[in-house]
Amino acid sequence: MIVVNDIEKARQFYYDLFGLEMILDNDGNMVLTEGLVLQEEKYWKEFIDKEIIPENNSCELYFEEEDIEAFIEKLEEYYPDVKYVNKLMTHSWGQKVIRFYDPDGNLIEVGTPT
Repeated sequence: MIVVNDIEKARQFYYDLFGLEMILDNDGNMVLTEGLVLQEEKYWKEFIDKEIIPENNSCELYFEEEDIEAFIEKLEEYYPDVKYVNKLMTHSWGQKVIRFYDPDGNLIEVGTPT
């Protein structure tokens, strides 16, 4: 589960980039395919009684893409203002990865299959 400011905007983001579709919309709590759950910030704040800290880098969502270059083209076409943590790089073991934040500051890593 990740916290988002605008659940519809977040749903569209994850659909555009990863093809995730809504399974259940439960008024501020939305389940997408592949098990990703979105929860609106206002409800999460009520549950934990703490402030939300975007871009806290304590965890990341991880996705794999066979054609990572095509994925990057799609990312830059749909979301040209995306904030990168690192642009395309290759790890010592040969895996290519890119890291960026979603519109709500949740860290995402996309890598080639290992």
